[in-house]
Amino acid sequence: MASYIVRRILYAIPLLFLITIISFGMMKMAPGDPTALMMDPMIKKENLEAYKEAYGLNDNVVVQYVRWLGNMVQGNFGESLIRQGVPVSELITARLPNTLLLMLVSSFIAFLISIPLGVISATKRNSLTDYSITFVSFLGIATPNFWIGLVLIMFFSVNLGWFPTGGVSTLGEPFSILDRIHHLFLPALVLATADMAGLTRYSRSSMLDVLRQDYIRTAKANGFKNSTVIFKHGLRNGLIPIITILGLMLPSFIGGSVIIESIFAWPGIGLLFVEAAFQRDYPVIMAVVVIAATLVVVGNLLADILYAIFDPRIEY
Repeated sequence: MASYIVRRILYAIPLLFLITIISFGMMKMAPGDPTALMMDPMIKKENLEAYKEAYGLNDNVVVQYVRWLGNMVQGNFGESLIRQGVPVSELITARLPNTLLLMLVSSFIAFLISIPLGVISATKRNSLTDYSITFVSFLGIATPNFWIGLVLIMFFSVNLGWFPTGGVSTLGEPFSILDRIHHLFLPALVLATADMAGLTRYSRSSMLDVLRQDYIRTAKANGFKNSTVIFKHGLRNGLIPIITILGLMLPSFIGGSVIIESIFAWPGIGLLFVEAAFQRDYPVIMAVVVIAATLVVVGNLLADILYAIFDPRIEY
């Protein structure tokens, strides 16, 4: 397994390199530059040129990219062009815990809700319960999560006042776990909807395959209770494909966090990425892209490893 992991990491290096090239090229092709958004329009031309020269904005695109890549390999993401003098690593370090917290809670909610619904749907196949869960699942797949977020804000925050409309904590109040959960619940729930519907369908399909197996029929013939057969014998094997989905869910959580953090003003790297994109803050954009791409690669690697651990039939 160790050699397999090493090979996968080596394969990921050129992929990450290609991602950085495409992302950097797309940002450079976008109209405008950082000076158009941060500089006084009355600034003297020589001062403007001095600023561009100081930050290397007058250099060739290839030179700018190679300089950034060389610094990044050494662990230096540079300084923000908008927040002058602030290292990009500090901005990401301050925001990354919030995004990771949002992703972990969203994953927990998605698995907590979708797996039981999938098992119930499979055990009650072709019943009204099964049709209802299937209908809700397809509805969840077809509905954009940003629309769900706006609806929940209007209903629970604006109309009922049960939850805050955004932010990570109440302004002026000391840190409180309950206050953090209060602010976290809605964005985590909305982000979880991106995968709950799909996980429910995966769970149902996996359990249906397991319930057709001979050992399940044998357990029922031996007089075991139906709940024992399902949860002790069937669920453990039915969850093998679902566990591997955990790693593959990372891309959707990372992509979804950009939208959800913007809607709920959640100060994570998703919101940081949006702010940097509008301000043409190239060092911040590239740093977030590299981190997100690395998490996706790690997620896929984690999925393969978990599949081999929980299913001994798999060999590398």
